[in-house]
Amino acid sequence: MTGVAARSVTPAALKAMLIDGKELALLDLREELIFSQGHLLHARSLPLSRLELRMERLVPRRATRIVLCDGDDGLAERAAAILARAGYSDVSILAGGVGGWGAAGYEIFSGVNVPSKAFGEFVEHDSGTPSIGAGELERMIRGGEDIVVLDSRPFDEYSRISIPTATNVPGAELVFRVHDLAPSPKTTVVVNCAGRTRSIIGAQSLINAGIPNKVVALRNGTMGWTLAGFQCDSGKNRRAGRPSPDGSAQASAAAARVAARFGVKTIDLATLDTWRAQAQARTLYLFDVRDPAEYEAGHVAGAISAPGGQLVQATDQYVGTLGARIVLVDDAAVRAVMTASWLLQMGWKDVAVLVATGTETGFPAAPVLGGAPSVDRALDAAGLAALMAHGAVTIVDLSLSRDYRRGHIPGAWFAIRARLAQALAKIPAAENLVLTSEDGVLAALAVPEARAAGYGHVRYLSGGNAAWKAGGHALSADDPRMADEAVDVWLKPYERASGVQDAMNEYLTWEVDLLERIRRDDSVSFHSNAPRR
Repeated sequence: MTGVAARSVTPAALKAMLIDGKELALLDLREELIFSQGHLLHARSLPLSRLELRMERLVPRRATRIVLCDGDDGLAERAAAILARAGYSDVSILAGGVGGWGAAGYEIFSGVNVPSKAFGEFVEHDSGTPSIGAGELERMIRGGEDIVVLDSRPFDEYSRISIPTATNVPGAELVFRVHDLAPSPKTTVVVNCAGRTRSIIGAQSLINAGIPNKVVALRNGTMGWTLAGFQCDSGKNRRAGRPSPDGSAQASAAAARVAARFGVKTIDLATLDTWRAQAQARTLYLFDVRDPAEYEAGHVAGAISAPGGQLVQATDQYVGTLGARIVLVDDAAVRAVMTASWLLQMGWKDVAVLVATGTETGFPAAPVLGGAPSVDRALDAAGLAALMAHGAVTIVDLSLSRDYRRGHIPGAWFAIRARLAQALAKIPAAENLVLTSEDGVLAALAVPEARAAGYGHVRYLSGGNAAWKAGGHALSADDPRMADEAVDVWLKPYERASGVQDAMNEYLTWEVDLLERIRRDDSVSFHSNAPRR
């Protein structure tokens, strides 16, 4: 495809692709905030700015049928050229972009992680998942009732803001660890998250597993708690421990019931090896759904850390190819079985559990499409500091805007890589231009693009801002210099600088409204046979 224009597909042709059952990766190349304002339901947000950093894991098979979409502004053509050079052989572009899709009469969705969020609303409606409001929970806590509050988010989210008394038990860990946290069947179990989805899925997981306790979701999570006028905690570190032998036995029995109910299949290592050998013809995702600390200590070679609760909550961030084969790894089976049960209900047909341990340790670096960038234009932190001391350098930071605002090299400008040429035109030029980013990889990739924009003396900071800080140099949140709008990230309500409560109300309304909108899209195949309470 190199040097040849990518094929164009009409909205009607793409619609047919979405329901033909064959593998398909639908990738939206716009920046995340722009994506969140309107996109196709099954599109994966993959900004052109970071294409090389995420593509290998998101769409690993080079022969995958791929359709690119954008704002009909040339991003898809630029991405198609990059993918062609990397060996992707079946790439097309949506004619007219997202606007063309809407003009053809098809549904456009706002927000992020829409399939997973819509699925949460479907589960609550379909299963009748019970919930309680913030006022009722506050009265129960204040009255000393026999309850446990379990926060189903990752630990970093829980630590930032949590419900008083809550213990952190991320989604897929709930069935695995609940039996020791609520040993009496008389204890009421309340599951919360920040909003709705993980509260609903977490509570329904426990109900599906058949625990004898009364289980409810906290309606609207920490947002609902805040909007009700109650104070959230911050900086807490209550975490569920490893299950006791009895708790583990109960969890295994519960998972076996769920596996039977939802038809969760288990494979062995020999089958995995067979499927690996078929990976050039059939996309395979291998996810370790345990706690990240367990993954780091040892995992099956080639598995990617994808904690089960987050995999269900944001499936589109992990699985780029619709119709792919998914294997979930867990040495205790429970987390993988619970995660698989939800993926099957979401419409993923080829999901299997692998009960295994491995010897590969740590978190492998994400592969860079096309290989590691050249180091011939690298500059270390000491070299950059010397240039700064002589005032002979302009620094441009290509980190995500939220990270740039949190801390950047003093004097650095913020820019978005896919719009770098426009940003550079706004920045006073010095003798030397140095690009940086979180770890330097993105900055290295952008060096040829800066040179193409007319800058002859362009280098990048090796190791990026992390190396700058490790070298004893300070990062500063002061004096932000924005050479571009911060359209690269969609900010959660808690991350907004102002209007937080309005943003919370808007977000919660958006979630609830998804169920009706999803019913109008015939490419969705949610289903459930979950027990009701």
